[in-house]
This record gives sequence, structure tokens and C-alpha cells, in this order.
Amino acid sequence: MSDSHTDIDDEALAEAYNRGLDLEKAGDFDGAEAAYREALALDPEDTGGVTIRLAAMGRAPSPDSMPEAYVATLFDQHADVFDEILVDQLGYCVPLILREAVRELGIGPFQRLLDLGCGTGLTGVAFEDHAEHLTGVDLSERIIELAFDREVYEDLYVGEAVSFLEEFEDEDDTLPSWDFIAATDVFPYLGAIERMVKGAADRLTSKGYFAFSTETLPDSQMDGRDYKVGRKQRFVQSETYLRRVLGEEGFEILQLNPITVRLEDGEPVSGHLVIARKTS
Repeated sequence: MSDSHTDIDDEALAEAYNRGLDLEKAGDFDGAEAAYREALALDPEDTGGVTIRLAAMGRAPSPDSMPEAYVATLFDQHADVFDEILVDQLGYCVPLILREAVRELGIGPFQRLLDLGCGTGLTGVAFEDHAEHLTGVDLSERIIELAFDREVYEDLYVGEAVSFLEEFEDEDDTLPSWDFIAATDVFPYLGAIERMVKGAADRLTSKGYFAFSTETLPDSQMDGRDYKVGRKQRFVQSETYLRRVLGEEGFEILQLNPITVRLEDGEPVSGHLVIARKTS
């Protein structure tokens, strides 16, 4: 987050944000919208994810992605209990599902694997025996520190996934490439996927693999849109949208299977696990 945060009236921001939460919970969406917009005016970087809440309420268009400041703050705050929440409480096991899918497809082992949105390193642990060199990237500096402690990554970077794909250079100004790029639990924070998919295609070696998970709603609930903010303030993408963008960027889909991504209030959250290969 930039230094502009020091100019924010934190007390007024917290009051407006919490008032919005209370009004939203009470069903007063007009009042909640007014409070959230007050909070957004106080904090234009949107560390509280107000734009996402407004979109989930149907009071604003879905943004193309979650605010970087919001995602970084969210994961920094929960870093120390990240695995406990994600694995123990939410039943998250997408990295293990991905590892099993790779085994079933008979692909790999990989020379260089890039783990986008690596978190504390759950995907790195799952693929430690299936990749010679592991690189991890995450927006949260605190999360990256925890991933470092796992000692499975050769390289770790603090950064936003799409920007990393588009801009990262080695110290000798070369553009590194990978033969497997994983993005487990990144698309729910992304919304529009075009830049991500193009970035992955540009960074993959010939015939390289791109694997990711999404959260999904039935087409009947997508209102004809490619993506939208779901009721739990995360993005969902339609299967048609995934297939179209992957095809436009020269990917062949090897697997697009429905999975349970996590539990939310004890209920399974539906999604897809996608593994695609560059055709050239």
C-alpha cells in the first residue's frame, strides 16, 4: 500500500465501513450503499474492498479485479492463521486435487514451475517432488515470509500475479519462462481473465501447461455475463468465458472438471479445476 494511507482518517473510515456492514446485514441496502461510498471516498485505494461489496449488492458494476490494497491487507491480516482457516475450517484442498489431476494426466515432472498467488506454499508443497525449480509470487509480504519458511521454493517474490507475468525480468534483463504455471485460488480475486491468460501464454515454454481453479455459478445465475461478484464477495467466471479466452490465447484444454473449492458456512462452494496446454 502507498504512503497515502497515512492521510486517511482511520476512525471515520472504520465507522463508515462498519455502519455499512450493519445496514447491509439489516437489509437496508440504500443506507449500506451510502455508508460504503462514504468509506470509499475516505479510502480511494479501497483497503476494505468496498467496491466488491457494492458489486455483490448489485449497487455497482463488477470491477475487473479486486483492489490490490484490499487483497494485500486481507492476507496480511490473516497470515498467521491462513492455513488453519483455509485448510481446517474451509476444507480447501485444491493443490492436492491439482497434483492428483496432473498424475492422472501423466504430465511432468516439470523443470520450472511458477506458483501464482502462492499463499503460504500449499501448492509448492504438493509439487515439491514434481518440479526441479519452484517460483512463488503473492501480494502479501507476510504470506511470502511464511512460504519462505516451508523451504520448497527456490525464488519468492511479493507482487500481483498479472503484473508479474507482464513485467518481471531476471537480473540480467531476460524474461524467464516456465513449463508449468499454477494459479490455485487466484481467479476468485481476478474477475476479468484476459490479461492473466495472455500473460501465462507469453511466459510458458512451447507446449507448457497452465492450471488454475475458479469459483462458478450456474449459467442461469450469471445474467449473461462472463464474470461477476458472487454473494460471498469473490468473483465467479462462466465456463463459456473460460473456454473462449483459453482458446483465443492458443490453449488446448486437457481438463475442465467441476470441483468443490472450499466450504462456506458449511456449504460446498462449486468451482472448476482447469488444466490447459499451449498448442505451440
